[in-house]
Amino acid sequence: MLSVELHSHSARSYDGRDPVEMLLEQARAVGLDALAVTDHDEIDASLDAAEKAGEYGLVGIPGMEVTSAAGHVLAIGVREAVPTGLPFDETLSEIRARGGIAVVPHPFQESRSGVAANVSRRDLASADAIEIYNSRLLTGRANRQAERFADEHGLPTTAGSDAHIAEMVGQAVTRVDTDERSLDAILDAIRDGRTSVEGTRTPWRVSFRQAAGGAKRRVKNRLREFF
Repeated sequence: MLSVELHSHSARSYDGRDPVEMLLEQARAVGLDALAVTDHDEIDASLDAAEKAGEYGLVGIPGMEVTSAAGHVLAIGVREAVPTGLPFDETLSEIRARGGIAVVPHPFQESRSGVAANVSRRDLASADAIEIYNSRLLTGRANRQAERFADEHGLPTTAGSDAHIAEMVGQAVTRVDTDERSLDAILDAIRDGRTSVEGTRTPWRVSFRQAAGGAKRRVKNRLREFF
């Protein structure tokens, strides 16, 4: 059984703060076996992290968080950027064409670009897996909705810290039922539904700091476009 972080962000995300080395160090410190850096519509840092992961005793999982026309989709296991802005079904197809699996994060959190408000339940059920525990929760209601949906449709489930600062890596973990420490084994286990989830809520003070830092970085990035 492996402990895997499938949802984290580096400084290459518009709302991330820390370099991949800090994320990798935190993953090692909390005893994870594998880490996916899933920056928003960026893959370069994730590829860098996947290449360096072995130095930290980790399996590196390349990927990204893709902004589809319907909302966010995690592309886990891809080594090539997935186009943004495509319809939900096309986004899933593009992820699979690149050898990845399409995991829908926080699907019922509309304020965080969850897709459930913009796609049919049938389309949502066509994903490869559903993130049923996201540490950046308010009441937990959206997580419970995701868990019920996954259970009703027999979908594989994952968890993610959705960390935007290194110290939150490992707040939510996907337990993957395989003894083989490899990318392919992890992806196969998720596809097969051989997973369980565990996690704790991101502390309010940290959630606020992550959100405030992300807003500040967005303003800076926007200003750079003009000057």
